[in-house]
Amino acid sequence: MTRVDFYHLLTSPLEVALPGLLEKALDKGMRAVVMTVSRDRVTHLDNALWTYRNESFLPHGCVGQVRDVEHQPVWIADADDNPNGASLLVLVDRADCADVDAFERVVDMFDGHDDEAVAAARRRWKARRDAGHVLTYWQQTPRGTWEKKASTAA
Repeated sequence: MTRVDFYHLLTSPLEVALPGLLEKALDKGMRAVVMTVSRDRVTHLDNALWTYRNESFLPHGCVGQVRDVEHQPVWIADADDNPNGASLLVLVDRADCADVDAFERVVDMFDGHDDEAVAAARRRWKARRDAGHVLTYWQQTPRGTWEKKASTAA
């Protein structure tokens, strides 16, 4: 069963928190798909990953870039797709995936300052719990680190 982790952003915006999460995934040898809701958001996240830190490089590609998709360790898309054979799915901007079981792990990141995003995350939590997934809820601390607040049993 797919592990699903919910990350409640309270201190850092997505553009700051996402690169760190992706770096950790790549360090573990994982490939990732970041799924958002629109082509504009794909472009925005693509730009954010190129510019988030001067001394670092996070290899990635995005929808609209057709060359070597299967070789991209991180793929940013606005559709339910896994062209790079990723084991990690990162859902952002209230995006949802019809088949989370196609991934080993799902990370659902949501903005804690957006009431609609929080309500949507609660609905996704309930749906994933009802489907029998192992869930963990992480809340961002004032220092920008993550604190485990809840989890469900396997």
